[in-house]
Amino acid sequence: METVKGFVEHIIYRNESNGYTVLELMTEGEEITCVGMFRGVDEGENLEVRGSYTEHALYGRQFKADAFRVTQPEDLVSMERYLGSGAVKGVGVALASRIVKMFGADTFRIMEEEPERLAEVKGISERIAREIGMQMEEKKELRDAMLFLQKYGISGALAAKIYDTYGMGLYSVLQENPYRLAEDISGVGFKKADEIAARTGIRVDSEYRIRSGLLYTLQAASGEGHSYLPEGKLLVKAAELLGVPREALDGQLENLAMDKKVVLKKTEAERLVYISSFYYAEMNCARMLIDLDQALEADGGMPPAEENVQIKKIRALERMQGIELDELQRQAVLESIRHGVLILSGGPGTGKTTTINTMIRYFEQEGLDILLAAPTGRAAKRMTEATGYEAKTIHRLLELNGSTLEDHSGRGAKFEKNAENPLEADVLIVDEMSMVDLFLLQSLLKAVLQGTRLILVGDMDQLPSVGPGQVLHDLIGSDAFPTVVLRKIFRQAGESDIIVNAHRINEGKSISLDNKSRDFFFLERNDVNVIYKHIVQLVQDMLPRYVQASPMDIQVLTPMKKGSLGVEVLNRILQQYLNPPAADKKEYSTGSDDLFRGGDKVMQIKNNYQLEWEVVSKYNIVIDKGIGIFNGDTGIIREINDFASTLVVEFDEHRRVTYPFAALEELELAYAVTIHKSQGSEYPAVVIPVLSGPKLLFNRNLLYTAVTRAKNCVTILGSSRMLQEMIGNAGEQGRFTSLDKRIMEIMEVERAKSG
Repeated sequence: METVKGFVEHIIYRNESNGYTVLELMTEGEEITCVGMFRGVDEGENLEVRGSYTEHALYGRQFKADAFRVTQPEDLVSMERYLGSGAVKGVGVALASRIVKMFGADTFRIMEEEPERLAEVKGISERIAREIGMQMEEKKELRDAMLFLQKYGISGALAAKIYDTYGMGLYSVLQENPYRLAEDISGVGFKKADEIAARTGIRVDSEYRIRSGLLYTLQAASGEGHSYLPEGKLLVKAAELLGVPREALDGQLENLAMDKKVVLKKTEAERLVYISSFYYAEMNCARMLIDLDQALEADGGMPPAEENVQIKKIRALERMQGIELDELQRQAVLESIRHGVLILSGGPGTGKTTTINTMIRYFEQEGLDILLAAPTGRAAKRMTEATGYEAKTIHRLLELNGSTLEDHSGRGAKFEKNAENPLEADVLIVDEMSMVDLFLLQSLLKAVLQGTRLILVGDMDQLPSVGPGQVLHDLIGSDAFPTVVLRKIFRQAGESDIIVNAHRINEGKSISLDNKSRDFFFLERNDVNVIYKHIVQLVQDMLPRYVQASPMDIQVLTPMKKGSLGVEVLNRILQQYLNPPAADKKEYSTGSDDLFRGGDKVMQIKNNYQLEWEVVSKYNIVIDKGIGIFNGDTGIIREINDFASTLVVEFDEHRRVTYPFAALEELELAYAVTIHKSQGSEYPAVVIPVLSGPKLLFNRNLLYTAVTRAKNCVTILGSSRMLQEMIGNAGEQGRFTSLDKRIMEIMEVERAKSG
């Protein structure tokens, strides 16, 4: 670690959101380019910087700062240079000269402690003197706060967030309850707050620490899809996390409940513990769904026609479209006419799209306004192509406004469409409902007016949402709303072994691995290195030619993130072959194992409701723009700008997003992705390595989801024994959710009221 001293000659670049700065530091012997988190530093200031020299491929020798402090100028020339640099608003070169001439070496003390005396200088009024004094005080507060936070191992970027959140109140927060950081500041989890708390001397058995640990355990469980945890399971997990005996947690759940942080729900077996927002989200969704279903019935339905009249209209539509619905499809259309809420489920090839199209034509004929939506851009695009009717992502339909709602459920989006400004539609059809989590459902329902028909479509056998809840599963399980599950595989679909095998997998039946199929192949390979070799060959050459697609369109789907066949290892291998280093390709390393290169295929791995995107024409004119990039969105790196410390990714529909280097933890390579992350997507061909793994993960549900992602070709490599074991393994990791129970509770109360 080295130390350099000098004054800031010029600030080349600054990211205002996190304080990342590139500046020129003039030292006694040379001008040094410094890079790091220099929040609150202005041109002309004197710095003492600790760090080390690095060699940048493009910009040469740089000094990478780990810490810094602002020092007072030590001579009159330095003082005058700083004041005349523009660092203090309202003070130019001439005025700086007069101030230093009058007060000499005492200049900075006067400005900070007796700013009213600046009025003694010609050209400075009492008002301007007070303003200069306020500026000096604010700068001193920020610098002192940053230095204070650095003592606790807090990085410059995080220190800036803490200062922006608490101002000068940060001192009491860190000394009394550092765990507030985990509640109030995005990106600070319990573990980081716990690390800071240990440095400030907070006891291991502190009540603040125990409560924060309990909330963190519940929040971590929501990351696995749970809406709550049984009390016994929660206490065991939290005690293990905190390293304290279970008795130390006694009474803290009640305290959290009194503070309205959690809800405790009694059952016959044991208490269930919810983060409050999760419990009330389930309650709100249950209430709104029941109200929607009952509103149409209260109005007598629309149109008020007899069943045979409705059937005649449906049959006329069948003739017009040149199709013939089966009994269940026709029933689904009838139920959509009669009820406020309908659930339509079915696997691939069972005619969900044909059924949806008939519903659309029926409601169009009746003069009703129809909206279509899906959770992801790819799913919405497929819905548009299949229906000929514009479908939007749910976020875009609800008009995401870029603001966020901070609570224990994580960052939640705010939408322009809500209860006060609802969607204007008579019918809303939402596809891929297995992907919709609890909080997105709540936001959607808030924007749906009573009297609107809501048709929820999805495959109940797909994996549940990445976010908390298992909405489609719970809605069907509640048995509260009309539900039609399509089973019949239609002739054309039956010609595809992808569809036939998907249904056999779902039914727990063995599949043929003789490779006589045109679209479903299995390669027995039991050596990991051989599997690597064949994956590269398939993705790079064989499958693109076979399905007439680009190598970037072929998707490797794997059950795991870690391990020899996990996404981390596979992505490094595939990057090496599909996008090797080249003189014209810039690279950026995050400092861990992540290396991004121009042309790489990448995926956004968390919802970011504030990221701005643009669509530009070939003449670089912006033709569309919006906000929000979501977990699972994939794109290609189009530009890496070392000077501006940014990286540009082009997502589906030509949406371009500029990421500062400091935000690249939201991206990862996507040549291979986990099967869970592939939900809602469809690829020309998929490659699925299946060799070994935990029984809880390697199950039928996972394999079924992977196979149904392919449009034209599935290739599985690995162990036939493991493949058959997956088909036979109906067990899946259960989720603690209770939307179905909330629905049943409300309906039971209403039945009791009505006698």
